[in-house]
Amino acid sequence: MNGRLQILLLICFGYLSAQENTTQSVFFEFDKYTLDSNKLAAITKSISSVDFSKFEAIQLYGYCDDRGTVDYNDKLSKKRVDFVQQFLISKGVSQSKIYICEGRGKVDLDKNSEKNIKEFRDKNRRVDMIFVQKAFFTSFPENPKVGDKIILDRIIFEMGSSELSSNAKKELDKTVLILNKHKKVRFEIRGHVCCTSSKYKDAIDNETQNRDLSENRAKNVFLYFRSKGINPYRMPYKGYGNQFPLGLEDEQDRRVELKIIQL
Repeated sequence: MNGRLQILLLICFGYLSAQENTTQSVFFEFDKYTLDSNKLAAITKSISSVDFSKFEAIQLYGYCDDRGTVDYNDKLSKKRVDFVQQFLISKGVSQSKIYICEGRGKVDLDKNSEKNIKEFRDKNRRVDMIFVQKAFFTSFPENPKVGDKIILDRIIFEMGSSELSSNAKKELDKTVLILNKHKKVRFEIRGHVCCTSSKYKDAIDNETQNRDLSENRAKNVFLYFRSKGINPYRMPYKGYGNQFPLGLEDEQDRRVELKIIQL
């Protein structure tokens, strides 16, 4: 690796404490999916820092340069991601905290790369580690910010159900009062599930008999808010399946949360 890329790597690691969501890249030698001790030590230093605790999750995306077949590069990029993932786990990072591991194959050269093809190829042989800022609240914050997540921790669903209980509706009524005080805030309603196999993205809703349980949980909260006068424009909804477990009791993953998307 040349001097410029070594400096770039150090800069990427240094940004860990400077941004809310941080992208940190680690670079690989040609046709390799393992890292030398110096690069592994740099990763270890980052995840051992005090600032690392403020991140709630890690996303991993792997890439290759443009040489080789599409199939070969798809597999190689996934091996690079798997290697980084296993190293993070070996250093004590929870498996549930690493919620996306995706090999994206080769990165094609473009016209801007013609002057220095080697440098572009060196930069394309990498894994990007995206550290996602922790911003969870259990009640609506007094000074909300875009990206804040409010876990409706008392809105717990029964297994396989998207129906709102009478207790859940009482809790939602409290949230409606707060939302009426923050009329300009737009938020996404995000549904979640627990206890599903990793080969499935969502769980089966007992009512529909389809794998749309998290979507239906979010939709039912949306419909309840709308029935209480909250403008539907303010609140898109989406099911996220089993992608974001909290690492707590299973019932805490049978939840709905609000993510602030606009002030």
